[in-house]
This record gives sequence, structure tokens and C-alpha cells, in this order.
Amino acid sequence: MNTEIKNAVNSAGDKAQYDENAKRLLGNKSILAHILTSTVEEFRGMNPADVEGYIEGEPCISSVPVEPGLTNIKQGGKRLAGLNSESVDVNEGVVRFDIVFYVRLKDGVSQIIINIEAQKGIPSEYHILNRGIFYACRLVSSQKERDFVNTNYDDIKCVYTIWICMNMPENSLDYYQLANRKVLGSRTWEGKQDMINIVLIGLAKDLPMHDEKYELHRLLVALMSKQLTTSEKLNIIEKEYKIQVNDTLRKQFGNMSRGILKRFLDKRVTLTNLCTP
Repeated sequence: MNTEIKNAVNSAGDKAQYDENAKRLLGNKSILAHILTSTVEEFRGMNPADVEGYIEGEPCISSVPVEPGLTNIKQGGKRLAGLNSESVDVNEGVVRFDIVFYVRLKDGVSQIIINIEAQKGIPSEYHILNRGIFYACRLVSSQKERDFVNTNYDDIKCVYTIWICMNMPENSLDYYQLANRKVLGSRTWEGKQDMINIVLIGLAKDLPMHDEKYELHRLLVALMSKQLTTSEKLNIIEKEYKIQVNDTLRKQFGNMSRGILKRFLDKRVTLTNLCTP
């Protein structure tokens, strides 16, 4: 650019909240890095540009099934390493994670698994927290024979499922994690209490003020806004979030027809789905 963000913003236009457009915008590493610095304690306070380097491989976009038995499917009699362990052409019609990827922690050894889900609003047919719990549990259970084997449960990686809900009455940020409620005795049970992390981010329709507490929300609302022009969005991304936008390429892609640009992006997204964590 980060030309990929510019291309995605130009392509999405006022359709940024449409499912595929939202995934393309959010799936860019520069945007993911800003999300990580605001939601993952390990990266809090870090420069997002530095955090990009901890994201391993390319994020899987709409390619990893949520359903049990498919997330970590076998091929040729064995399970493959990495999240994208199936052809995107099989198991059509199943529900898939919007965006999922590995992140290396600052110790250089440990990894966590991040899932990002985008919602145009609160679903009416179910409670979104319940779905978030299910997704978090699937991210844990699907690690069997991929990230840990047999009974090596201490090798399970911590997971984050982060839900970005648009068109909400107010901007909000909530965490749901495991908690201990001691009833009797002083016994301390060892284990990863931070194994499951559910983050719900509510985005109001209007662009919030330029304020530290709204830093992530302002970026996400700008990306998804139906009210801001492409130029206004790119100016916020560049000037406030230090993500460089090349003026020559801005003009070049701004003059391309939407159909040509869409074919370019479709090809790029197909290539980036070949995840190699």
C-alpha cells in the first residue's frame, strides 16, 4: 500500500458492507494489524505496521468450513497442516469462517488463531454471542491432529473470534472469556484460562470523532461507510492511520471500470486463499 486496501476500497464503493466486499476490506493485513492492536493484549500499544509481520501467511477468506468434520478435513488419508486443508470447490453450501489466520506471538514461538466475522447488523434469528461461542469452540476442537495430537492438550492454541457488527445504535467493544468462580477450597487449577476469547465490536452508522478510545471504530466505520466517498475513506486511512496510499495508483485504479477491477480483485483473492501458516 498498500495498494490492496486502495483497490478494495475503490471496488467496494458504497457497497462496502456487502459480504464479499467487507471480507476483502477487513482481510488486508494492514487493517487486521489495527484490529489486533486493539483486541489482543499481546499486541496492545504496538505499532500496527510492526504487528503485520506477526501475521503468518495470507488470511483465509471464506475458504475454511465451520462445520464439524470439515474444518480439518483429511486428504489422501491424512490431515494437512494449516487452516486451508480442503479445496474451495468441495463441500459447497457449508458455512465458512469469514476470515481466519495464524498470528505468531512476540516470543517467536507461540501462535494464536484469529477469526474475524463481519455482520451488517444484529441477526434476528439467533443471539450473536451464542454463534460466537460456537465458532470459538470450533476453532479449538478443529486443532485436533493439526495443532496438537493425541492427548497433548497443553499444545492447544488460544483462539480469538472477533465479530464486527455494523449499523448499531452506538460504538461498543465487549470481551467474553473464561472465568473462574471459586466455590470451595484454595486449589489453583493449571491451564489456559485465556484459551477462548470472544470479542464483539459494535459500529455506529456515523463516523466517530478522532479520539483515542474510538481509534479502531473510526477506522472500521470509515472502511464500511455508505456515506463517505472513496477519497474521504482513503484520506482517513492514509493521514490518520499512516497507511500509505500511492497517488498514481489511486488515479489508475480510480479510472478503471468496476468490472475490470472486480475481475482483478477476484483473481487476487483466489490466490490469497492458498493459506500456508
